[in-house]
Amino acid sequence: MNKKYERYIEYIADDVEPPYFENMRDAYGVKAEEYRLVFAKLFNQPVVVDFYDKVVRNRQDMPLYYEDNDGYWSIKKYDEQNNLISNETSTGHWERYEYDKEGNMIYRENSSGTIVDYR
Repeated sequence: MNKKYERYIEYIADDVEPPYFENMRDAYGVKAEEYRLVFAKLFNQPVVVDFYDKVVRNRQDMPLYYEDNDGYWSIKKYDEQNNLISNETSTGHWERYEYDKEGNMIYRENSSGTIVDYR
């Protein structure tokens, strides 16, 4: 990819806000073949984009992002072992998780104020 085109993709990834599919299309005119490039920059990893279901997945088939036609969205992050470490939604709800070396959940909290420490 040439430098100018790479800067264009980076600009969009740095500037776009959720709902990503809608805003990439409407605000930036992103073409179908460019979504994967922008999402890969957004999530800093290779991705698979499912336009039909509006889902972005990582190479391990874990959902990173989901969006519906009403503007609802969800962003998930995982650690190196593919344990879910955070989930944030357009409704303002969020969840965070921590795991021990064996992959057992040891802590969770959410935007409702629930905190559970399993240690």
